[in-house]
Amino acid sequence: MSNFWDLIQLLLSTFVLIVYLLILFQIIGDLFRDSELGGGAKVLWIIGLVIIPGLTAIIYIVTRGRGMAERQRASLQRAKSDTDAYIREVAGKSPAEHIADAKALLDAGTITKEEFERLKAKALA
Repeated sequence: MSNFWDLIQLLLSTFVLIVYLLILFQIIGDLFRDSELGGGAKVLWIIGLVIIPGLTAIIYIVTRGRGMAERQRASLQRAKSDTDAYIREVAGKSPAEHIADAKALLDAGTITKEEFERLKAKALA
């Protein structure tokens, strides 16, 4: 039965270690993401995380937890807007540009009014 409890202890300690490492990396990432916090304060937080890791992590989460969430949200919003801008750039023209091109073709006499209406409906779809 000793082996069973050794296995349970190993599993629990591994779980606690992984959770602690996730929290630690989240805190360190937040420290470097925060542009308002000075370099000296960042160094003090890092030293605290090295010397008294558990207590420092709890204090950091309690004192700066709301800011962590806001910085994470802002980072995700920036990433989303950058991705959306990239997709728009790669996807091509906007519907207004397609309609303007079709109107230029209609004015030049290259396409008929019916073709223009079809292109317009396709661009707006």
